[in-house]
Amino acid sequence: MSFWGKILGGMTGFAMGGPFGAVVGAALGHAAENGRAPELDVRPEALARITNRDQLFSIGVIVLSAKLAKSDGAVKREEINAFKRAFRIPPENQRHVGILFDKAREDPQGFEPFARRMGEVFADNRAMLEEVLAALHQIARADGPMTRGEAAFLAKVREAFGLDATAGERARQQQIPPTPSYAPDPYRVLGVAPSVSDEEVRLAWRRLMREHHPDSLAARGVPAEMVRRASERVAEINAAWDRVKRERRL
Repeated sequence: MSFWGKILGGMTGFAMGGPFGAVVGAALGHAAENGRAPELDVRPEALARITNRDQLFSIGVIVLSAKLAKSDGAVKREEINAFKRAFRIPPENQRHVGILFDKAREDPQGFEPFARRMGEVFADNRAMLEEVLAALHQIARADGPMTRGEAAFLAKVREAFGLDATAGERARQQQIPPTPSYAPDPYRVLGVAPSVSDEEVRLAWRRLMREHHPDSLAARGVPAEMVRRASERVAEINAAWDRVKRERRL
């Protein structure tokens, strides 16, 4: 199963200018798909080895979010939930992202190298950087009034991103909409009746994944728009399968 960013809707990429919450990171998915632990390093010295923009974005937002949550003491559940909402982490990918989040908050080294690197790499997309800063503001306020430590942290991130004071104020005031509570019927998404056996619903999920997997379509040279739509469909299929698994305790 693919990992955060790989199956999210809007695969054209938050990092490439897509809508807020459409976080990419296709490079992050391959290790998990092959049954291995994600081969990702959240230490500053690993930055030199990260050349993929999607991967840098994905690791960057995890590191900044985790270290922001830790900046005022113990990380609180409200901050973790705000991170998941802001970056739309689907339930089926939260375990993998959680591993990286925990690694980042436990690492004693600073966040500044990640913020500076993101500011450099995404200097051509200031709107995206501003939205990331807005999301960090939401995380900072999730557990109550912003502390001095959090305010200082966010000011340093703004400077590292190369954003001016006006952009920083817009980010401070921006409200990230909550994740919609509506979810389509998972059996309808998978194209099976609720009465089918566990094996039948599993086979339906596998068939749909083979048909819609964006990597397979990209390898066949289909247009980028079709690959994007397939990615959205895969996100929906995986979310439906995850709900069915939880309900049936598979």
